[in-house]
Amino acid sequence: MSAKKPASRKKGVTFDEVCTLGLELPGVARSTSWGTAALKVDGKLFVRLKEDGETLVLKMDIVSRDLVVKAQPKIFYITDHYRDWPYVLVRMSELRAPQLRELLEDSWRLAAPKKRLVELASANTRKL
Repeated sequence: MSAKKPASRKKGVTFDEVCTLGLELPGVARSTSWGTAALKVDGKLFVRLKEDGETLVLKMDIVSRDLVVKAQPKIFYITDHYRDWPYVLVRMSELRAPQLRELLEDSWRLAAPKKRLVELASANTRKL
């Protein structure tokens, strides 16, 4: 008999899971961007579904992006189109849920106005 892997080790996430986690962050709403489903914080894009339906377009500073693409090319990549923009492409089929949560929060932080950052810090403090 083979043992089942714990849920947290399962590879692959869906855009529904992206939305569920993303909507937990302050000021986030479902929207669209370039004709695809997206999440925005106070109207600013931080993640969207790429046209292929299998890839996320995730806001990330260019230095971090270049590091993750080099370190984990099975998960992260860019195309020429995104070379000069602060976004990374993420293969949802290769991503794990715990990593998704961290990526979404980091991406959200880049797009969120200061008042939302304070709101999240307050919420995290109350959890302690």
